[in-house]
Amino acid sequence: MSINKFRGLLYTLAKLLGDVQAVRSPRKGAITRRIGRRLAGKATGRMLGKLFR
Repeated sequence: MSINKFRGLLYTLAKLLGDVQAVRSPRKGAITRRIGRRLAGKATGRMLGKLFR
């Protein structure tokens, strides 16, 4: 396994761990907020990618 594949695996695990943490959180709306922020981040990344292409 290469370093890049291992790094990608670690990032994926960290993302999943954050999802689990948000689901188990006692705060109301934690998972909804996390999903919204993830979608906003993806949209921003796509727009910036098109802007600097």
